[in-house]
Formats: sequence, structure tokens, C-alpha cells
Amino acid sequence: MREIDLMYQTMLAELGQRSLDGSFVAEFPLEGRFVSVPVKGKEYWYFDHPGQDGVKRSYVGPKNDEELTKRVTDFGAIKDDLRNRRRMVATLTREGGMNAPPRFTGDVIEALANAGLFRLRAVLVGTVAFQTYSGVLGVRLPASLMQTSDADFAQFHSISAAVNDSIPPIGEVLEKLDPTFREVPHLNHPTRSTQFVNAKNYKVEFLTPNTGSDDNQHKPADMPALGGISAEPLRFLDYLIYNPIRTVILHKSGITVNVPAPERYAVHKLIVASRENDDNGVLKRDKDVQQASHLFEAMGATRRHSDLALAYCEAWEGGQSWRDAIARGLSFMRPDRRLQLMSVLAEGMAEIGEDAVHYGVQTDHDGVGEVSTPAPKSRR
Repeated sequence: MREIDLMYQTMLAELGQRSLDGSFVAEFPLEGRFVSVPVKGKEYWYFDHPGQDGVKRSYVGPKNDEELTKRVTDFGAIKDDLRNRRRMVATLTREGGMNAPPRFTGDVIEALANAGLFRLRAVLVGTVAFQTYSGVLGVRLPASLMQTSDADFAQFHSISAAVNDSIPPIGEVLEKLDPTFREVPHLNHPTRSTQFVNAKNYKVEFLTPNTGSDDNQHKPADMPALGGISAEPLRFLDYLIYNPIRTVILHKSGITVNVPAPERYAVHKLIVASRENDDNGVLKRDKDVQQASHLFEAMGATRRHSDLALAYCEAWEGGQSWRDAIARGLSFMRPDRRLQLMSVLAEGMAEIGEDAVHYGVQTDHDGVGEVSTPAPKSRR
């Protein structure tokens, strides 16, 4: 696996900082002010903007986010530099070997980012998130695994309800970009919607974790922060979007987004691959397994063994259904890839002081990935 030159990795980090600075300038006018507000024992930044109808208060983010707080502190001195950032994006994609999304996908993400979607702690998931991991990990990932005709976004319902803020109606945001976008009525609740589709069948979907009863499956959840849209509840999604990372989409002058940590994305792909059964699902399963395989290889190549081991152990400790799903997902991997993963996991678990065999990690050809031992007590 080819690593990306350190010069380009450093440039991406710089672009990420500048893009976040630029988003502050765009979202928060200089005549407003930031205020610290206590919520349930924690401190959060909000922005007060005076207007004709009084002061409008918008959610910014947690005060313990050091990078965010630095931008609040330095807000008056931040200057946007779109032209220089565009040059950096061009260099990173043309010379640095990093991946840019298709133009329309980039435009969709940009429109929703400008509306405040990521400020309200939504997370970009799916293949578009996978496209960012070349830059995050500093390796070249196969372009063949980055083709998609949709964009998926997720948010915890608890966050959506707690931020006391909302983006504009998503339908209006998307229709400004493409007037053919329309809401798709939910199959089980026709008066509600969790997705939009345009005339070319490009789909934008919103998801949320289902951490409760199975009765919640296929029942769209109201999301107060998402501009009137509902979200589809999914199992295992809480694991994927817990503690997301901030990175930049290489589109135009760079777009600051939240994506799952790559180690969580890889393990999650094993889990969801185990649940695809029909003909269309088999095609998706193969793509999921390949994405997971390449991320596992990248984590090993960049010495992130312990990060991967911690994510794997957490999933394993989720219960028997999680362990069965991981084992089934592993069974779909090529034997050489599976052995490579087990080797990386074994080294990572040694680093974090865990017994690899206790987590089903075996480094020989026989029984690789089998669930044959009891799980330790959950630490989640």
C-alpha cells in the first residue's frame, strides 16, 4: 500500500484548519458574539446574532473542543482565503493522490455544510466518507471502491433534540442546488420522509441510531435539528458515529465535515456486510468487505494497530449478535486478507494489553475469525 508524501499530508492538515476558519466567517457575522452556555452540567458555545426580530441564538459546539474554542477566541482575526484554498485542493488531488468526490456530490455536501449540518454535529457516512480516508490515513485507496450515487448523513437523536437549533428546511436547501430534488415518502409512514431523490436518481438520506426496541425499526424518527426531515433508525449506527473525526472534503476550496473514525468504519462494514442477503445486497456486501479490507490494511501500514484493536474489542463486547455479525463478515473476506487483519489485530491487542484469543483473533489458517470464546464483560 503506497503512502502519500508527508508534504501533502501536511498540506491537507493546513487546508482543514483554513476551511474551518472559512466556515466560521461564513456562518457567524462579525457583529454577533459568542457566549458560553451551561447545558446539563457541560459548557457549550452558542452564537448571538442581533436582528430585526431580536437576538437569534445558534448552536456552535462543545466548549471542550479545543480547536473549536480556539476559533471562537480568535474569531475577530480570522480571514478567509478561498483562492489559496482552491489551489491547495487542486494540488492535493492532482499531485498528492488524494480523492475528491464527484462534482455533484461535492455540491450536495457543500450546500448542507453551508446550511449548518455539520455544525449541528451530523456525520457524513457511507462511501463518500470512505473517500476522505486517503487523506486521513495518508495512503492511496482504490478509486474503484469510491463510486456512489448517494450521500448519507447520520445524527444521534439525543444530539438533534438537545442542541436547540435547526438548519433551514433541507428540501429548500437541496432544491436551490437542483430543482428536481423531491422528498420520498417513507414506505411505512407516507406522511414522513427520511430521504430526497432527484431526476437522475441521486439520493440523499438521513439516518439515526436505533438503540432501543426492535419496534423502532423502520419507524422514521423526528430530528428537531434537521430542518423538518426525519431519519431512518438503524442498528449498529451508534457504534459507527460515536466520537467522529473532523476532516475536509476536497471539493472547491475544501469543506469541513465530520466522518466516522476509520477504524470504526472498517469494523462497522464487517458487521453490516453480514446482514446483506438478496442479490442487490450481495453486491453491496462485496463492496463493504473490500472497503473494510483496504482500511484494515491501511491501519496496519500506518502503525495504527492499537486504534483498530480498541475499536474491534468495543464491537466484540457489544454482545453475541455483534460477535456473530463480525464472524460472518470475516468469512466473506479473502483468506489472505483475513489473516492479514488478524495479524494487525493481534499486534494491536498486545499493545493495549488484551488477550487476542479471547476476542476470537487467530493468526493461523484454521478457524480464523470464529466466535469460540466468551466475551469479556462489556466496557461500553
